[in-house]
Amino acid sequence: MNIETGRPNRPALSLHVPEPEARPGEDVDFSHFEIPAAGSVRRPDINVDPSEIRDLPYTLVRVLDEEGRAVGPWDPRLDPDTLRRMLRDMAMVRVYDDRMYRAQRQGKTSFYMKSTGEEAIAVAAAHAMDRDDIFFPTYRQQGLLVARDYPLVEMMCQVYSNRGDPLKGRQLPIMYSTKEYGFFSISGNLATQFPQAVGWAMGSAIKGDSRIAAGWIGDGATAEGDFHNAVTFAGVYRAPVILNIVNNQWAISTFSGIAGGQLTTFAARAIGYGIAGLRVDGNDALAVYAATRWAADRARSNLGPTLIELFTYRVEGHSTSDDPTAYRPAGAGQQWPLGDPLARLKQHLIGLGEWDDERHQQLLDQLDAEVRAAQKEAERLGTLQSDPYNDVDSMFSDVFAELPWHLREQRDAARAEAEARRK
Repeated sequence: MNIETGRPNRPALSLHVPEPEARPGEDVDFSHFEIPAAGSVRRPDINVDPSEIRDLPYTLVRVLDEEGRAVGPWDPRLDPDTLRRMLRDMAMVRVYDDRMYRAQRQGKTSFYMKSTGEEAIAVAAAHAMDRDDIFFPTYRQQGLLVARDYPLVEMMCQVYSNRGDPLKGRQLPIMYSTKEYGFFSISGNLATQFPQAVGWAMGSAIKGDSRIAAGWIGDGATAEGDFHNAVTFAGVYRAPVILNIVNNQWAISTFSGIAGGQLTTFAARAIGYGIAGLRVDGNDALAVYAATRWAADRARSNLGPTLIELFTYRVEGHSTSDDPTAYRPAGAGQQWPLGDPLARLKQHLIGLGEWDDERHQQLLDQLDAEVRAAQKEAERLGTLQSDPYNDVDSMFSDVFAELPWHLREQRDAARAEAEARRK
């Protein structure tokens, strides 16, 4: 007899709550991840029917082997100049991140999020797509802006929310937006990027345009309804869009198993929607480039969307407000078996005879000087500590074509109060 239910011969029901393999104080163990040899995964033609590639979401597209050699059918065979530019952009993101992280710790801005270990995901994708394609990014895709040569000073001013902030202090730091560079406003409400990207791509197709869209969300956001709505529309209407899932194992302090990561791969969700799916080594810049180009070619050929899971690890905390040692072993990121994306691309270039340690150090020194100079210029326009953005009129502009009378009164009163404070 079950005491709780009073029913005979029926065991009590229970729920399974996923737990990560290791918690603080325990040894991190990534041995359960199956990592195929670089170059071992087949590359189908872009016109393949999704039903014929149902194996690809369960493996891992890799190009760079342990010696840094590009091997296998996914090798994009990029020229040395392109490889060097990608390495430069990835290194710039890391230098920029380190500088802005320090600025937050110094009280110059309220918040920052680093993309350490995930630089290849954004930079390689940007290089694989056309300049006029549009991006719908989430956190940690600042590499998209760097790869498109967006001014560092403007990026920093947005982080500082100062007088040079192109968003006029209306966004949280790191939530960049620039229409000119095809970078849609980052949303703090996660998973919105997918329906936005799919909707834009559908609009592009309806107009007979040639531009495609790409969206990025994290592994945790796949549990949101927006994810399922977007993928349904993308599949049904064959929207020309690339849907990227950045599986860095953690959604703030919640590991990927809570979003279904222990049940199957995130790329495998493509199978249920009847669309193409790929699972890619997110720390391999060449693999990311090749997969993105493959998906972009499909989209431009009206062959429908591709769902790409970018398998990586979040090396740093979720943000400057987070301490990852509270929920996972310290130093876990340094033990990630897929390595450092910058080091892997550097090794590849050295192996080609197109790079060396001396030139790499010169590059880092040059980038550090560029970032320092940009920071100095941005901080002249104010920081959180000194002269932050305080233009009264910005609270009332860009909303109404003609400002209502009661808001005009509030604006004038606020102007008068601001003027009195300055005196």
